[in-house]
Amino acid sequence: MSETNPDILPAGLADLLPPRAEQAARLTRNAMDVFAGHGYDRVSPPLVEYERSLASRMQGTGRQHLFRMVDPTSMRTLAIRSDITVQVGRVATTLMASAPRPLRLSYAGQVLRIASDQLAPERERLQIGAELIGHDNIAAAQEVVRIAIEALSQAGVSGITVDLTLPDLVDTLAGTAFPLVPTEISSVRRELDMKDAGGLTALGADAYLPLLYAMGPFEVAITALAAIDAGGVLASRISALRQIVAGLPDDVTVTLDPTERHGFEYQSWFGFSLYAEGCAGVLGRGGTYAIPDGKGGEEVATGFSLYPDGLLDMELNGGDGSAGKLFLPLGHDRAVAARLRAIGWRTLAALTDSDDAVALGCTHRLDGNETIQL
Repeated sequence: MSETNPDILPAGLADLLPPRAEQAARLTRNAMDVFAGHGYDRVSPPLVEYERSLASRMQGTGRQHLFRMVDPTSMRTLAIRSDITVQVGRVATTLMASAPRPLRLSYAGQVLRIASDQLAPERERLQIGAELIGHDNIAAAQEVVRIAIEALSQAGVSGITVDLTLPDLVDTLAGTAFPLVPTEISSVRRELDMKDAGGLTALGADAYLPLLYAMGPFEVAITALAAIDAGGVLASRISALRQIVAGLPDDVTVTLDPTERHGFEYQSWFGFSLYAEGCAGVLGRGGTYAIPDGKGGEEVATGFSLYPDGLLDMELNGGDGSAGKLFLPLGHDRAVAARLRAIGWRTLAALTDSDDAVALGCTHRLDGNETIQL
């Protein structure tokens, strides 16, 4: 089939043009500076790995998103990453296995999915994150949530909401207070995800109905969760959530949906999602999880990933953070121009007498030692 436009890009892929490309770079720089300030060291895994290694560490989640190809050198199957978190786990448990714990690592890069969905039509997107490896306790959970919030705040995001969840809650209750046979667990999870009270009743899982009402603003939801008689099995979870929330900034809205599982397929006892006012969809997710070490064992970790592409079209507080663009006429003083760049100006030097400062997007013109607004 011939294409009418040979330069058209595949569905779900797009060129990032000015000023969005610069905004994406600035978001990345700001987030990585926040992570570095908290002692997280940056790693940069490759875009492509052997498919067998990458897929084996995905614990059954997301393998369907991998682009696969044959390496002409080794004749082995390669895969393009759809998630950097699993790569960081590989680095931590192999190349950095002997590094002292807790090990704090950060990353930023593009990921590619083989298919999109209605809520996220982009197949290529920016992923920025931080992983605290070696601990999954309350202190670790509180640290990563606070850093995720700080990274968004540093980018100028306001109206942040943190939605908490307990990913393994159904599994925990099914083995203790509200028994289920293994084949029933996935069905109960599904009905809870759909908030379907009738579906739970049809499954004979009425004991799980109160969980449907233990959601919403944190204090209301946690009180409802505490009222559920589960033989004390929820007490430690409730205490942990209260401690985590107590350490969060006062201007952040906190909600709770204890049975939310979408996006938390491999998290253990704690998970969270990040939202912002004016931004459609989730900006990031995180929580506690286990990293396969490739030798049959696991190492606990706590971390999060941000997907900030949704912020690129928003008017963030403080604008885009860039100075005006200064037009430098022919014969300008290069030392003056250098000093102006040092204090934040972006300069554009004329190449001919006919260069038009306004048409080139300049906001000011250098006249001797002075900057004149156009």
